[in-house]
Amino acid sequence: VQLQASGGGLVQAGGTLRLSCAASGNMLKSNALGWVRQAPGKKREFVAVINRSGGLIYYSDNVEGRFTISRDNAKNTVFLQMNDLKPDDTAVYYCAADIDVNRVRIVSPFAIGTGTLVTVSS
Repeated sequence: VQLQASGGGLVQAGGTLRLSCAASGNMLKSNALGWVRQAPGKKREFVAVINRSGGLIYYSDNVEGRFTISRDNAKNTVFLQMNDLKPDDTAVYYCAADIDVNRVRIVSPFAIGTGTLVTVSS
C-alpha cells in the first residue's frame, strides 16, 4: 500500500486544517486507515484511526473533541479535520494503514506514508 498525505501548512492557534491521504495498492490490507504524528524531538504518536466501515473510530486523548477522522472508500482516501489547533499540534503528520486498527493505535502499522508538516503558531 502506498500512502500520500497532503494538506499541511502554517496556521494560527485556534485555526483549522484538513489533511487528506490517498491510498493505493493492495487495499485488502487497509481495513484501518489512520494518522500518526511526530513533533520535533519527540517519538511518533498515535492521532486517530478509522476502519473500513467507519464503525470503529479511535482518537488520542489530546485530540479527541477537536479532530475528526473520516474516509471515502470509493476514493481510497482518509481525511483528518483538525479544529481548534494548538501549538502542541505542530508535527509532521503521517498516514498509516493496517488490517488491524489496534496496530495503528500502538503506532506499529504495516505501512506509513509520506508526511505533511503542520505548524501551529501561538
